[in-house]
Amino acid sequence: MNNPITLLYSLPGALAQGLIWGIMAIGVAITYKILDYADLTVDNSLCTGGAVAAICIIGGMDPLLSLVFAMLAGALAGLCTGLLHTVLGIPAILSGILTQLALYSINMHIMGKSNLTISRTQYDLLLTSARIPRAILVSGLFVVVLVIVLYWFFGTQLGCAIRATGNNEHMARAQGISTNRMKVLGLMLSNALVGLSGALLAQYQGNADINMGRGAIVIGLAAVVIGGALLGRRENFALRLATTALGGVVYYAILAVVIWAGLSTSDLKLFSAVVVTVFLSAPHLKKKWAARHPAKGGAPLC
Repeated sequence: MNNPITLLYSLPGALAQGLIWGIMAIGVAITYKILDYADLTVDNSLCTGGAVAAICIIGGMDPLLSLVFAMLAGALAGLCTGLLHTVLGIPAILSGILTQLALYSINMHIMGKSNLTISRTQYDLLLTSARIPRAILVSGLFVVVLVIVLYWFFGTQLGCAIRATGNNEHMARAQGISTNRMKVLGLMLSNALVGLSGALLAQYQGNADINMGRGAIVIGLAAVVIGGALLGRRENFALRLATTALGGVVYYAILAVVIWAGLSTSDLKLFSAVVVTVFLSAPHLKKKWAARHPAKGGAPLC
């Protein structure tokens, strides 16, 4: 039997990684939940953020300032996806795939090779896996600040226009909202947060890798649906953002448990797919069950 102490030692690292990926999950939530847009750009825009941050830090830039450039790079990726969809009329999911494919080559050009190491001893990084308590503090602080800023932003006229576009595009257009512009802005904001997450992840693990974002959309969706399950029926927008980030923490805590229990690391992607499938299908299956087994004295659901 595996030693429980080993699991306890792994949980702080899972918490730090969960918070970092939780930032990415908030970006995914903006497109998936708010904008109602299936954006697959994130699989490589996360790597773009990490690659830009790594190049900036190695070039002598302050690690904190490198996050700004990582966010700008992510926003540019979102801009490309948005323009492909709104200007060229390419379907949403295909526009994300095209940008994702292009970013692979762009990321290789940015880094010059498939893996770029950021020395933890040479640079004063904001967070590293060698200092877990600081990593938890820094990533947690970023999550709190982002939740506050996004809560304020989506309460502004511009933020409400983005939310209205996702809720009912035709009605939003009838109210004079430029829905195409809102889609582009939403995609830029989403991928800027994904780029930020990639930059923090590169600093945390000490390198930027060309495949560091592979499967990111699955992790992001897992965090979003787990966060939705934690939130329940409550509709508070700030809580929705916070629980999305918390969903990333829960996801990585679950991963830590299953790895400790003996699951091969090569099966983690399969496990992630199963987790997302279960959480996404649960509401539909619940409705079907309620329709077939109505409460006594109640009418069957249609």
